[in-house]
Amino acid sequence: MLEVACAPSEVTSCNCSICRRLGTLWAYYAPADVRLVGITATYCWGDRSIDFHHCPSCGCTTHWSPRDGRAPERMGINARLLAPDVLAAARVRRLDGASDDWKYLD
Repeated sequence: MLEVACAPSEVTSCNCSICRRLGTLWAYYAPADVRLVGITATYCWGDRSIDFHHCPSCGCTTHWSPRDGRAPERMGINARLLAPDVLAAARVRRLDGASDDWKYLD
């Protein structure tokens, strides 16, 4: 389980091959603002700059974290795990991660 101090005002819907398959909406936080309760298993993909974490019991993707030496000031939590009313209040931004320029489409 993840705990955050405040609800996200915006979340990112990325269409890269891994995010599209995971079905995530990412909310970004400083790692110091996120509390992980329990354990997760990890998967590293692509350029190996981040670890994707998931629950070892149910398989739900919980968050991603930067690997050692990579942008330690930001991580993403899977906002689809938040209460529906919390998620409904957030703006959804679409990120074109399927292209080489990784630009927001809005």
